[in-house]
Amino acid sequence: MTLNVDWEELELACERNATSVHSYLDLVTGAVLVFYGESEEEEERRLEVDANRERYLKVEPASSREQYKWMEKFVSTVHEEKLKERLLIAIDGKGAFRRFKDLLVHFPGVRERWYSYRAVHLHDHINNWLGNLDLAVDIAPPWGDDIEIPDDEPIEPITVTQNLSPAEILRRQASELLDGIPAVDLPAAIAFLQFLKDKDGPPPV
Repeated sequence: MTLNVDWEELELACERNATSVHSYLDLVTGAVLVFYGESEEEEERRLEVDANRERYLKVEPASSREQYKWMEKFVSTVHEEKLKERLLIAIDGKGAFRRFKDLLVHFPGVRERWYSYRAVHLHDHINNWLGNLDLAVDIAPPWGDDIEIPDDEPIEPITVTQNLSPAEILRRQASELLDGIPAVDLPAAIAFLQFLKDKDGPPPV
């Protein structure tokens, strides 16, 4: 069996690890289906997909513990001692991911290094997951079949980002913007994004 996998969507699915979010890889089309558990109808569809294991494979995202280890390892590579100390404080305790990302907003160079560093680990997770399933793909992932995990230095951002499509770059920018929106405003932001996704023409003025 060979698949034409939607790599961008699979990468996003493997990054999401909220307990209420479930993603599935369509073993026929290579598409990735995502269910957020926001309605009974969606939950019913998810259960139908879950029951059809011959076609739909549940995606195994990188766990929060695993992603925390990436973050912890990255902090150990930061050379700026004052920033390193602030990052160590930020990742201590509940809310570590949010504090870490909020702090890196003020250090764009270090933030880009982090995204590159995390991407390497995430791509390695995806390759290992697919490899353990013994699934053959029509087109290799854009990051390649073999991933070399950096031991002590984050790789330069260009090494990871140079092969990203314009769509993926925009997705990452949109994700950063959403992270900065207060929770009370998220429903309106999500509704507008859904409108953009579903629209056939330009939005009304």
